[in-house]
Amino acid sequence: MNDIPTACVIGWPARHSRSPLIHRHWLTRYGIAGDYVIEEIAPEDFETFLSGLSAHGYVGCNVTLPHKEAAARLVAVRDETAARLGAVNTVWYRDGDLVGANTDVYGFLANLDAGAPRWDAGLDRAVVLGAGGAARGIVHGLLTRGVGRIDVVNRSLDRAAALAGAFGPAAIAHGWDAIDTVLEGARLLVNTTSLGMQGKPPLEIDLAPLAPDAIVNDIVYVPLETNLLKAARARNLNAVDGLGMLLHQAVPGFEKWFGVRPEVTADLRAVLVKDIKGT
Repeated sequence: MNDIPTACVIGWPARHSRSPLIHRHWLTRYGIAGDYVIEEIAPEDFETFLSGLSAHGYVGCNVTLPHKEAAARLVAVRDETAARLGAVNTVWYRDGDLVGANTDVYGFLANLDAGAPRWDAGLDRAVVLGAGGAARGIVHGLLTRGVGRIDVVNRSLDRAAALAGAFGPAAIAHGWDAIDTVLEGARLLVNTTSLGMQGKPPLEIDLAPLAPDAIVNDIVYVPLETNLLKAARARNLNAVDGLGMLLHQAVPGFEKWFGVRPEVTADLRAVLVKDIKGT
């Protein structure tokens, strides 16, 4: 058992996680005696580990791939977003029961709020690239902000259709061959695919059809400036990187585990930027 409040991130693998950098930075900043560590737990061992989280000395945890859906099934209580998406990334105890939340959506929205204030003012349509778990959360988040229509573009039209179908007529599925038409006049473009990530093929699309005041958000943060963001800046569009999403999604968990609501500051971002550039 730990002598100080300790949280962890559970994944398989998880050694690449930058969450310890974030939470240890806040623990130091706010003078809290606590810790945050990594637990690599295989899928077949996840249920047993999560069920005995406090016995392992933890006050709570983050959950990353591939465990988010399993966590949603195992916790006693889920917040509204986690219940809607069937995915949990943040867990804490309340009256002895495990409570699960999905703070990825909060992180996405808070990052846009910080990087492009009033981005949602009068925004009637957005384009989301990709149809995985991240895209699902982002479509949900955009709908909660009143975006009237979301075009989901994916190389597999079947996957795009499956995602869009979960959200009703507000989400419309498209294959990749329709991307130029779909981008026409759009004021928000969000990339949720791995294209452009370090070690992956680049995301190469023509941004010319976008509205002249469009916002381009890439949730990839390694590298910090993807080809998509470079292309957006070259067109004088508002480019928002994905690092802020990582930072902001960590805020609610820290507050639950350690009792202080932390701030996402320039010095915290600098710690992560230094680490990313060192990889």
